[in-house]
Amino acid sequence: MRSVVSSSTTRAALVLTVTAAALAATAGAGPALAADGRAVGRYVALGDSYASAAGVPDQTDSACARSNRNYPSLVTAALGPAAHRDVTCGGATTVHMTTAQNASAPPQFDALTADTGLVTVTIGGNDIGFAGIIVRCVTLGLFNPSGSPCKNSYTRNGTDQLAATIAATAPRIAATLDGIRQRAPQAKVLITGYPAILPDDGTNCPSVVSIAKGDAPWLRDTHKRLNAMIAGQAAAHGAVYVDTYAKSVGHDVCKPAGTRWMEPLGSNAAAAFHPNAAGERAMADAVLAAAG
Repeated sequence: MRSVVSSSTTRAALVLTVTAAALAATAGAGPALAADGRAVGRYVALGDSYASAAGVPDQTDSACARSNRNYPSLVTAALGPAAHRDVTCGGATTVHMTTAQNASAPPQFDALTADTGLVTVTIGGNDIGFAGIIVRCVTLGLFNPSGSPCKNSYTRNGTDQLAATIAATAPRIAATLDGIRQRAPQAKVLITGYPAILPDDGTNCPSVVSIAKGDAPWLRDTHKRLNAMIAGQAAAHGAVYVDTYAKSVGHDVCKPAGTRWMEPLGSNAAAAFHPNAAGERAMADAVLAAAG
């Protein structure tokens, strides 16, 4: 028994280290549209690593884990705005809309101007502690793969801490949307949800990622709760919610390369548990459909 515990502990430490390192890389309304759908004006992209495309080749800004294949770049190419700014940055929270994130990343709202016609924003995942959730769940799953150790750890006092954190994040999303409107009053504002990370049917794939069997459906529901909160805030604050989840079903981290839009640990196609180039393309397609 001693050797089994030692082996499990070593493996857990390794997963914790690799996962934390992979996630650390991420921590860290635009043009008015003409009748033909072409953009005429200024487009500003705000958001976190799902918008910056952390780890997707080619990375053009290492401080912000930003790729030239992120969805804002694809939207810019499709709409052809007269001007554009992409200030998306891995690790961003709603705080970084009005506060500098690092020496080369001033407050993201600084990119907004009165003549901005289109704004896209992907935010909220880091506000609820995305990196910490992943690290905890993949580590605990090593020790109890058939149980629900991560869910138990977040609900041990009878309250779902993540559900409470999502509810507490709602006012921050509201403030973000209101802040965009104040600085870009003519803009069409699109706020995205987050695409599927795990299978929508609640199953897990322990050979790919050590999320326990009982944790997988709970994490899926938590993910959907976050998206629902963002959608609700969009409706209440004059923004358009962009559903990036529905079409990503069947392209989760458990699927093989070539099918998945979300990458597991150890991939060179994107940061762990982040969209790859195909996932960013799918996000761009959803944004473009909403922009029209």
